[in-house]
Amino acid sequence: MEAMKTNETTPDATKQESAASFEPCAPAKQKVVLAYSGGLDTSVCLKWLQEEKGFDVIAVCGNVGQDESDLSAIKQKALDMGAIASFAVDMREEYANEFLTCALAANGLYENAYPLLSALSRPLLSKHLVAIAHAFGAACIAHGCTGKGNDQVRFETSIKALDPALEIVAPVREWNLHSREAEIEWAKQHGVPVAATKQSPYSIDDNLWGRAIECGALEDPWCEPPADIWTMTVDPACAPDEPEYVEIEFERGVPCKLDGVSMTFADIVKTLNEQAGKHGVGRLDMVENRLVGVKSRECYEVPAAQVLIAAHKALETLCLDGATQHYKLGVEQQWATAVYEGLWFSPLKMALDSFCSATQRFVTGTVKMKLFKGSCTAVGRKSPYSLYDFGLASYGAEDAFDHGAAQGFIELHGLPVSTWSAKQGPAAHAAASAADAEDDGLRRAPAPAVVDAA
Repeated sequence: MEAMKTNETTPDATKQESAASFEPCAPAKQKVVLAYSGGLDTSVCLKWLQEEKGFDVIAVCGNVGQDESDLSAIKQKALDMGAIASFAVDMREEYANEFLTCALAANGLYENAYPLLSALSRPLLSKHLVAIAHAFGAACIAHGCTGKGNDQVRFETSIKALDPALEIVAPVREWNLHSREAEIEWAKQHGVPVAATKQSPYSIDDNLWGRAIECGALEDPWCEPPADIWTMTVDPACAPDEPEYVEIEFERGVPCKLDGVSMTFADIVKTLNEQAGKHGVGRLDMVENRLVGVKSRECYEVPAAQVLIAAHKALETLCLDGATQHYKLGVEQQWATAVYEGLWFSPLKMALDSFCSATQRFVTGTVKMKLFKGSCTAVGRKSPYSLYDFGLASYGAEDAFDHGAAQGFIELHGLPVSTWSAKQGPAAHAAASAADAEDDGLRRAPAPAVVDAA
């Protein structure tokens, strides 16, 4: 964490006995810690919290690997707008080692597509917001999330999990600025410098794990994404005409080498973002189901995430037994849903983490990935703990499988079905259906006529 910058002055102890000390003092302002990115929403939030709520604002910007690696300008912008303190916290290594490793162990893909890049960063940011609130004695934490988005749930649920006593302030849910255009106009009127314009209205969130793009033309699900939204990946049609191969080495499920070169996980992610991005790998265009009940069209660029999850899955097919691998598929979906819904600090998610972690003990080995024209494919995998037995799998001369043992296995495997068929199978069903039809016919037959004996 970088040193705090503050606009507060230090009281001069030598002047305590001055006449001014006997004058009535203005009541101390309540402090609020603001999750601050320097973008449109949070810049307007900062000024709004000051002018409309009377807060002293502490701005916190977390570096989780977004495009701006140097956040000094964002930090200074908050101070220039009147924040009493501003932090720029480097969270990249923590994000990679404590959050992305869990995501990779769970092959975290919401709705089997989205690698959860925004959802993964929010609990980490919340953790630091709570810590800084405690350090400053602030009773409130604020964010700039919209009232119909997922992030408000993620921030607030995480904050409440870490400290239920903290109050949440959500300006976007309170003010009457109901569009980005209205926010831009308000910012101009109140002297808030923002980069967004009415001609460029995209909302972008980015970190080590990729970029999320929404708003503007993307709100029409029939509209092809404009070419200018993509910055991490080239158009697959314009990607190199020759494939590139990369070897990724894993140790207990965590990437540790690229092409034989040892790297930190964070550096592997950064390198693969560039390497896979130049081949057009990692573009997603999807309509997803938001937690608040609406469908949303989102575009993502996730080159490293896509490559690493695919490689990790390929290595697991080699190292996990069948029963564990099949069971884990359901766990992965539960894990992804829990994280998407902001439940990072929940008992269920932590229990799922424990299961996924236990499965990674022998997920050690190397996967060869082919990058070509927007695709990434596992074309080779090896492990010292591989459960793949060539002698058992081969159909050639090396075949060591006892074919004769299959007959007894099939008889035992099929015994429950054979027993069922003898008593309740097709013949029994046909007989029962005929009986049901006969009974139904009797119930529907007209009543016999009553003959008057007289």
